[in-house]
This record gives sequence, structure tokens and C-alpha cells, in this order.
Amino acid sequence: MEKVIFATVKDKEITNIDVENILKTLPPQQAMQYNNEESKKQIAKELVEQELFYLEAIENNLNKDETFLAEMKKVEESLLKQFAINKLLSTVSISEEDKKEFFEKNKEKFKKPETANAKHILVDTLDKANEILDEINKKEITFEDAAKKYSTCPSNEVSGDLGNFTKGQMVPEFEDATFSMKENEISNPVKTQFGYHLIKLEKITPATESTYEEVKQEIEKTLLYQKQNEVFSNKIKELYLKYADSIKFN
Repeated sequence: MEKVIFATVKDKEITNIDVENILKTLPPQQAMQYNNEESKKQIAKELVEQELFYLEAIENNLNKDETFLAEMKKVEESLLKQFAINKLLSTVSISEEDKKEFFEKNKEKFKKPETANAKHILVDTLDKANEILDEINKKEITFEDAAKKYSTCPSNEVSGDLGNFTKGQMVPEFEDATFSMKENEISNPVKTQFGYHLIKLEKITPATESTYEEVKQEIEKTLLYQKQNEVFSNKIKELYLKYADSIKFN
């Protein structure tokens, strides 16, 4: 990013980079609201005003005030503690061999679950569900058109299409019926807490094993977390022994 100087306060430059860094600290939605020239100018103006306060604070020797120095000491201690922890954890790395070994030992954990692709029609009563099913069976209407015409589920806008889902994502009655059907089969009415469903199973995709490349990043995160915890725990034990005489629990 090319540097653009908005203002100068004594020797301090207020630039577009300073403004962008402020925007990065805001929640995404709020940052979007401020991502225009007028708002950026206002942020730059506020940065100028902060610099003016800084100049007067230095002039009045507030940087030597006892209360300020005590607060700075607390901030320094807090930052140093976190810096020390981060420096320790940054020494942890995971080799390619470790990742591949973990993958080979845990292939079952990385299986892609069986999925179903289905459409449904949801109505309030059993009689209405049977009436619609009769129309479909007599080929007076297609399943998809019936979903658009009769279904009370928002999926009616896409012909009742629920897309792909795995076991555990739907209510048990709906799930049990769907995963026991044959492809292109239309179910009898299935009662759930939401009403009565007619289900059309489009496709069942069997469970498959993931490749190493597909789960490589997930494995790295898992192993890194485990190893960092181990390094941190060992360091804590070491520090307890090293500074045992300095510790007193009430």
C-alpha cells in the first residue's frame, strides 16, 4: 500500500496506513461502514487530536507521573508474560512424518459420512399428505410441482430440495425413513414434530475415506494444539520446581 500522509503533528505523520490499521481492529460490519473517504478523514482527524493530547502530556511530564508509571508497569508485566508464553509455543512445529503417521493411525476418524440427497413435501395433516401422494402416484402432478404447490416448508421455493445431509442433521423419524429408502423412491407419509412429510430420495452417497491432502491442515492443527499443550505443561512443571521457594499458596 502506497503511503499517503493525511497530517503531521510535530514530527509524527498521520497516514492512510494508520487509518487502515484502526479499521482492522473494528468488527467486520462496523469496518464496512467506515470504509469510505469521509469516515477515513474523520479517523485521521481523531488520530491528530490524540497526538495533541500526547504532546501536552509530555509537556506536563505526565509520563513521569507515579500513577501512570504504576499502570505502565502492570501493562509491561502482562505483555511480558504473554510474550514469554508465545515465544515458548512458537518453538513447536509438526513434521510431515508426524502428520502422515497420525493420519494412518486415525483414518477412521477422517471418514466422510454417508450422505443423502432428498426432497420433501411438508403438510399439517395425514389426510392432506395421502391426498398429495395419490396425485403424484397417478402422475397428475410431479413431486417437485407438488412441493411448490402444497409444502409449508420454505424449501417449497426450490421444489422441496433439502440438498445433502448426514445422519444426525434431521429429526430421527425423517432420517430413519430417508436412509432406508431406495434412490428415486417416494415415501409414504412420515410423521415428525413438524407435521407429515412425503420424502423423495434422490441419492445416497456411501461413506468414503478422506485422502491425506484433504485433512492435512486439520491434522496439523490437532497435533500442534496437542504438542503445544504438552510443551506448556512441561514448562509449567519446570518453573514450579525452579521457583519453588518463591511460591506460597494460602
